Amino acid sequence: MTRNGPFALLFSTLFVIFMVAPLVVVVGVSLTPEGFLEFPPSGLSLRWFQAILDNPDFIDAAWISLYLGFASATLATVLAVPAALAIGRRRFGGRDFLLALFMSPLTVPTIVLGIAFLRFLTAVGLSGTFLGLTLCHAVIITPFILRLVLASVTGLDRTIERAAESLGASSLTVFRRVTLPMIMPGVVGGWVLAFITSFDELTVTVFIVNPSTTTLPVRLFAHITQTTDPLVASISTVVILFTVALMFLIERLYGLDRLLVGESGR
Repeated sequence: MTRNGPFALLFSTLFVIFMVAPLVVVVGVSLTPEGFLEFPPSGLSLRWFQAILDNPDFIDAAWISLYLGFASATLATVLAVPAALAIGRRRFGGRDFLLALFMSPLTVPTIVLGIAFLRFLTAVGLSGTFLGLTLCHAVIITPFILRLVLASVTGLDRTIERAAESLGASSLTVFRRVTLPMIMPGVVGGWVLAFITSFDELTVTVFIVNPSTTTLPVRLFAHITQTTDPLVASISTVVILFTVALMFLIERLYGLDRLLVGESGR
């Protein structure tokens, strides 16, 4: 086994510091007792975390973002998995066009997407509705799931599926008992990435929400346009802690190695 040299260790250390430092600043600002942004804080206080509980609009927006992320990520997964299986395992006319169509939301500017979604939802009577938000977010995040599932499908061993078919298993049983477990790292990884993307989406969402469906990023954006206080930092700290807890839960239940690099379970 080769060991990292001094330069590699120095580079890794600087990279970790570069990634973690902004989070440390946000957490530090959230603990200030003052009414303005201050780092390092002059003292330690939970004043701005209490302020979150005193602002039910932010709590309601957070629940909407959670529901929206779960619904849109699940819907996108239902669409992306069969599409990835068809594109990754079949050769048919229009295959490249279908792949380009699914990946097109990554190439279109988000402002253009927001205006287009606004016009479309208004035309079909879904403007400002939770269903409309879910459909639009599903379109945006489907490419992330499709890419990860495609990577899993590409390395799929078809002989195992053929063996199951030769033993009399139906197509549905082969998919449920053989194919799906083998591509599960890509499916789970894509769902998590899609959920995070949907939860954090602002540019498109700001065009298609109304006061009753305002998500947390939109609520925070509206707040910082009116005032600058550590409340935004305290909410961001809660989101950071939630993300860390989610990663820890996935590690305990599934394993980040399997999720991110496809390694088999220990």
